[in-house]
Amino acid sequence: MSDTGPNTDKSTFRAAALGYHENPKPGKLEVRATKPLANGRDLSLAYSPGVAEACLEIKADVQAASRYTSRGNLVAVVSNGSAVLGLGNIGALASKPVMEGKAVLFKKFAGIDCFDIEVNEPDPEKLAEIVCALEPTFGAINLEDIKAPDCFIVEKLCRDRMNIPVFHDDQHGTAIVVGAAATNALRVAGKKFEDIKIVSTGGGAAGIACLNMLLKLGVKRENVWLCDIHGLVYEGREEDMNPQKAAFAQPSDKRSLEEVIEGADMFLGLSGPGVLKPELVKKMTARPIIFALANPTPEIMPDEARAVAPDAIIATGRSDFPNQVNNVLCFPFIFRGALDVGATEINDEMQIACIEGIAALARATTSAEVSAAYQGERLTFGADYLIPKPFDPRLSGVVSVAVAKAAMETGVATRPIEDMSAYKAKLNSSVFKSALLMRPVFEAASTAARRIVFADGEDDRVLRAAQAILEETPEQPILIGRPDVIAARCERAGLTVRPGEDFHVVNPENDPRYRDYWQTYHKIMARRGVTPDLAKAIMRTNTTAIGAVMVHRGEADSLICGTFGEYRWHLKYIEQILGRPDRTPHGALSLMIMEDGPLFLADTHVWSDPTAEEIAQSAIGAARHVKRFGLVPQIALCGRSQFGNQDTETARRLRGAMEILDAKPRDFAYEGEMNVDTALDPELRDRVLPGARIQGPANVLIFGQADAASGVRNILKMKGGALEVGPILMGMGNCAHIVSPSITARGLLNMAAIAGTPVAHYG
Repeated sequence: MSDTGPNTDKSTFRAAALGYHENPKPGKLEVRATKPLANGRDLSLAYSPGVAEACLEIKADVQAASRYTSRGNLVAVVSNGSAVLGLGNIGALASKPVMEGKAVLFKKFAGIDCFDIEVNEPDPEKLAEIVCALEPTFGAINLEDIKAPDCFIVEKLCRDRMNIPVFHDDQHGTAIVVGAAATNALRVAGKKFEDIKIVSTGGGAAGIACLNMLLKLGVKRENVWLCDIHGLVYEGREEDMNPQKAAFAQPSDKRSLEEVIEGADMFLGLSGPGVLKPELVKKMTARPIIFALANPTPEIMPDEARAVAPDAIIATGRSDFPNQVNNVLCFPFIFRGALDVGATEINDEMQIACIEGIAALARATTSAEVSAAYQGERLTFGADYLIPKPFDPRLSGVVSVAVAKAAMETGVATRPIEDMSAYKAKLNSSVFKSALLMRPVFEAASTAARRIVFADGEDDRVLRAAQAILEETPEQPILIGRPDVIAARCERAGLTVRPGEDFHVVNPENDPRYRDYWQTYHKIMARRGVTPDLAKAIMRTNTTAIGAVMVHRGEADSLICGTFGEYRWHLKYIEQILGRPDRTPHGALSLMIMEDGPLFLADTHVWSDPTAEEIAQSAIGAARHVKRFGLVPQIALCGRSQFGNQDTETARRLRGAMEILDAKPRDFAYEGEMNVDTALDPELRDRVLPGARIQGPANVLIFGQADAASGVRNILKMKGGALEVGPILMGMGNCAHIVSPSITARGLLNMAAIAGTPVAHYG
């Protein structure tokens, strides 16, 4: 679990967390049908009598289960709640939110379906029997949050008896990521596994698994010194011992961490806060490797370690420091590879392949997508970049393929993959098919403390978004509104943020900058019919204009408006105040995040009947923004006409846009004009126009009319269950965005992240 951030009030965060789990429906998971059940024939195929055919096929060949059922892509996350991270033995039922969360990560990162199964069984042998009985249902088992040493017993019994992968992520997931980080840390330090002395604190399941993995990587057992709450694990010790700890017992008369840390090359902490004191770091060798992985407070804070060892190579479990050791780098992808080849187990070779893949990815040249996602950070291999970022889109292809290959090479794959290149391409194409698409945007925003002014600062949604912004980003929200109204509404909503304390407020009724603001606006508009009296009135009543003036004056970096009112009305003032020859609206882009992937739509708001030039501008702007999400734009210009079969006005404008785009080399793929179904169905498109210039389903639809774009947007949002991010105002240098009145507080937070990305990275 990661820390909740420096600006988080615990009571507010608790309320937000409970609300997240309760609304709009309780829990984080649901079951959906993957086949149609629209008529009697569908029902007869899905159930009796058609289902018998699938049953008989599986009875004749058990491998057929992966063809006719979901088993080949189904994992059980199993726990008895006896060792929940940070919470301890809270029991099976109380652990259910954690297990649901783990299941969600499987789905979001690797497209793996999960059932969370919480079992009221403290006895490890009985728990193992229950898990083993589940084998017909699942393609793999993920054991989670089971206390040591019970977890060792459960995993061994299940592995011995079951013919599917069984993986205790608390042990092996942590061990794999630690192994990858250690591999690269030693490379940076110029040391080798076989030569180093390791001192470890903890002695729990994760700690023991990490040490065992380091032995497999070449560390000598006699060079490992394990300490727990009672001191050194030494030969002959009886207190709080088990066979797993005993395997690392040292024949020594030393008893404390202070005594054994002398000359250590690496410290591995999976224990608790403050265990490693600065004076102990001084006793380590030059260029010490310090993995302080206790969460949320590590065994030693990085600044404390570097104060006494400036050349230290440090990793923690926290996201706000370099080298976060996070299991999400591993477990979705090791299961993905194992499931896809029908592995009967996850063996040592598969785990080491996972380590090598993760480590090699950090050493490889950083991709453009990753650089875009983590603006402001140096993602160059070295002491501060030992392992990839969790949202590196290359992880799925690299790690899952490595695991699948190792399974095949070691003979545990029941469904070997013949074309690995095609398999990797398929994995890469599935990256970011969820709301996780927004995470790179938040990462980019986290590197720049930009000032975001909200025109509608009294709106409850804006107030909730402001609190979330303070928790999630370094951005500085500025709210336009009456301070007493804002304070009262924060109080009523149970928010802890207050105007003037946690965020700045501009009071239209009484702000000391009022004279400066109306004079600025009048100077801009004096020769466009605006008198001083009108400028004064607008700066008292028009919050969009006030926010735009603030951006113009350099008092804010970006404006968000539009929670009420009509889009074009807001756009008029943005164009008046912030427009210039190199900064004009190029259209509005809406990102629709759906179950089967993201789809961008333009222009949804700016041009009612765009010209050919405006359509081309929308396509160029959309391509720039799509790349910011780590995606390759595949742009379709859409209308009723299909590749010249109609000669309507809209068709002529779309064809004119194609000519404009063709006039210069472009760094993105585009095609048109075509119907929407042709854009989204590559087989249909190939029948209509073989050899079209875009590949696969289009992920950007540019329409020749705003009515069409807006209609598709609203249908996808209201009936298709799509989550909308936007609309994103293109062409204005990220200095202003106009949202729609239906936007939620979460939507405003997403838009703040987009507005929070430095202007240089937007068109």
